[in-house]
Amino acid sequence: MQHEATMLLRALIVCVLIALAETVHGILRVRLLNRRVGDHRARQISVGTASLIILAIAWLTVRWIAPASAGDALAVGALWLGAMLAFEITLGRLVFRVSWDRIFSDFDLRRGGLLGFGMLILFFAPLLMARIRGLI
Repeated sequence: MQHEATMLLRALIVCVLIALAETVHGILRVRLLNRRVGDHRARQISVGTASLIILAIAWLTVRWIAPASAGDALAVGALWLGAMLAFEITLGRLVFRVSWDRIFSDFDLRRGGLLGFGMLILFFAPLLMARIRGLI
């Protein structure tokens, strides 16, 4: 029980790091990439670069988080996914005043939204990196 609580607390700390990294990534996307390729295409491209950032952070921190099993790693991924969805929606709605339609468009494949793929990477990153690092 103590291990799980420590693991989830560490996972939450890392999630804050991911949120900070993704915020900087988003600012850079808007300032640098949007002007060159447009907002929609920039958001599509940034799913790939954001996924690489998430995988790198997971690779660097998974030993410290210390999932003891695949289930633990998936619990970390679920925590990250829930927290980041809440963060993205809250930031979009309350800070940037983005419409619900715009938020949902980022997840809608029919409209070119690829954020769902990024969220899958976020969910599976702890499991993937724990396996690559030989922890589970």
